[in-house]
Amino acid sequence: MTKIDQSKLIKLEEIKKLDINPYPYTFPQTHHAHNLLNKYSTLTAEEKTQDNVSIAGRIMLKRGMGKATFMHIQDQSGKIQIYLREDDLGQEIYDIIAKKTDLGDIIGITGTIFKTKMGEITIHTKSAQLLSKSLLPMPEKYHGLKDIELKYRQRYIDLTVNPEVKEVFQKRSKIIHEIRQYFHEKGFMEVETPTLQTIYGGASAKPFITHINTWDMQMYLSISPETYLKRLLVGGFEKVFSICKNFRNEDVDTSHNPEFTMLEIYQAYVDYNMMMEYLEQVYEKACLAINTTTKVEHIYKGEKVMLDFKAPWRRLSMIDAIKQYANINVSQMTENHLRNFLEDNRIIWEGKLTWGLGVQRIFEEMVEEHLIQPVHIIDHPKESTPLCKHHRNDSRLIERFESFCLGMELSNAYSELNDPLLQRQLLEEQSNQLRAGFENAHPMDEDFVNSIEFGMPPAGGLGFGIDRMAIILTSQNSIRDVILFPTMKPIEEDKPEQKYQPNL
Repeated sequence: MTKIDQSKLIKLEEIKKLDINPYPYTFPQTHHAHNLLNKYSTLTAEEKTQDNVSIAGRIMLKRGMGKATFMHIQDQSGKIQIYLREDDLGQEIYDIIAKKTDLGDIIGITGTIFKTKMGEITIHTKSAQLLSKSLLPMPEKYHGLKDIELKYRQRYIDLTVNPEVKEVFQKRSKIIHEIRQYFHEKGFMEVETPTLQTIYGGASAKPFITHINTWDMQMYLSISPETYLKRLLVGGFEKVFSICKNFRNEDVDTSHNPEFTMLEIYQAYVDYNMMMEYLEQVYEKACLAINTTTKVEHIYKGEKVMLDFKAPWRRLSMIDAIKQYANINVSQMTENHLRNFLEDNRIIWEGKLTWGLGVQRIFEEMVEEHLIQPVHIIDHPKESTPLCKHHRNDSRLIERFESFCLGMELSNAYSELNDPLLQRQLLEEQSNQLRAGFENAHPMDEDFVNSIEFGMPPAGGLGFGIDRMAIILTSQNSIRDVILFPTMKPIEEDKPEQKYQPNL
């Protein structure tokens, strides 16, 4: 880790010798920088007020001029200038705040507002207190923390020196607030489901395995809350949702993190059509809340694109999407035709090839990247999941949709399967695949099947990743840019070039 700055340590000891606690317990903060800048923006140059304010924050800039000093201090809302004079504070306090503090130290001050000749809102400091003496140097002012890996590892520095990063996470918080508010207004109840599970299910994913010592038993981190939420439908709740952490032991890339946040909802007596309406409406609501418009600009494959999340979105069947973007009519192709096509185009598949698996692989390899504007891809092959009702008009398909944007999957939703005999059959087939070595298959969950046998109403279900929603709506490039503390590989101690070294 970064070494302690010895000059800071010397100043800390000098302050302690003055019988002053450099780490006090509280400070009576009354205002934030942003509020003060807005409130007093109409002051004229050199105009003064008698309004007393108390603010606290980190020193980001110092300009000493003998017995007077200007500083910029930064709190959660932004930066504001403060003005300190020895005549106002007394020599001892002035020397501590003006001479024995460094960039990165946290101080609290009380004073009155005025506007400088240059037109900058400033606090004329009447009293000041050191609240925390930092011991590590700040990144150099004009470069900040630019190392991408270190931005994620040392998010506390990233948030301090890159204000735009803080804004992303403030927007993420507002997105989650809007999601909750939307579904509460629709009459849904928020519930919690287990993170530690004896049997995992609800998604095609490889789980993280853990162990409970008390029972000497293997357990799994949740890959999805789906089967538990459906149990609640069986129990009589008709509208439920959960915002939860899921864990999938799979790829790590710009759209995948092993630990991620998602929302899942289930509603009795509706189908996947209602789920499409919910998704596009909550996206529109969240986008308006943080951007004041339904449009968001992104860079996709080096080109600027303007996305529009105004509901309703386009709906396109998987078969028609393949026809439009790959110029192939898969509905007329046999398994042999599909096999030859996949082989000719060097598209690999896992397990025994079926018509549905072939269609799905063609879609993944030849269509997804072309889905730039928000779109619902509906009516998938039945092989894609064992938890969905068969399509009413085509026995090869199921009533499932995934929504896409910028070539990235945003959501997954079904007309939920509630036939207990068919559900048992499909889960047994998945369990057989798992035993055959397909790691993403579901194990058999007898209690879940038992709940369906007790009787589950017809229902629609929807799940979507909140991290990916934040990527799209805040115009970021990677899932790590919207997760405060993304999963990272440990730094090897023999690679010092990967560590944060301040520009002194």
